[in-house]
Amino acid sequence: MIDLATWNLSVPVGTPATIIDTPKLVTGYQDGYFRSGDTLFFWAPVTGSRTDNAIYPRTELRETYASGAVHNWTYNQADNFLRATLTVDQVPSTGKIVIGQIHCYGSTEPLLKLEYQYKEKTKNGNLVIKYRATPTSEPAVIQLATGVLLQERFNYTIHLTPAGELSVNAHDMQWGARLDGTWNGKQLYFKAGVYTQDNTGYATEGGAATFYKLQINHDKKA
Repeated sequence: MIDLATWNLSVPVGTPATIIDTPKLVTGYQDGYFRSGDTLFFWAPVTGSRTDNAIYPRTELRETYASGAVHNWTYNQADNFLRATLTVDQVPSTGKIVIGQIHCYGSTEPLLKLEYQYKEKTKNGNLVIKYRATPTSEPAVIQLATGVLLQERFNYTIHLTPAGELSVNAHDMQWGARLDGTWNGKQLYFKAGVYTQDNTGYATEGGAATFYKLQINHDKKA
């Protein structure tokens, strides 16, 4: 059973999209976009509604406290980990879904996105990092891993240390960077699930993924 006690859930229904709060989520909430239990299943069709300031639909978890209050943190408070094991089950016509993020509170642009990009020509996908060196810079695009099949189970770990060392491990590949000082004091939070990078097509088109493991850790400094 995957612990949902530190998450809320956005589902692409309503205007803006609906947020399922943490207390409701942990009682076993399920719908056509999300199923929980031993695994978590996420489905975000291209026709789904969107959260404020977003152009694409998502069925995505956002970090919270057990009370349901949003949990934002500064990186120097702890050793910060987001760990997941998943399969990407479906992609939209663009081939792209975001499967993990470090977002920045009060901003429409995250610090980091981990994106799966499927290539019809090769019948497999790449794992791509989109990383903003400063809060106001355009994201750099880094290819982390190649040859990731649809429905292939793989792991990722996103790690941000108290010293600002950021790393992503996924599909046996690793990337790292040191945060610019302009990120110091910014309120950050983890997100995970399916953020479909497409908003045109039929209701049967979209992004889907199954998570077999999903865990957050904020290990306080000694």
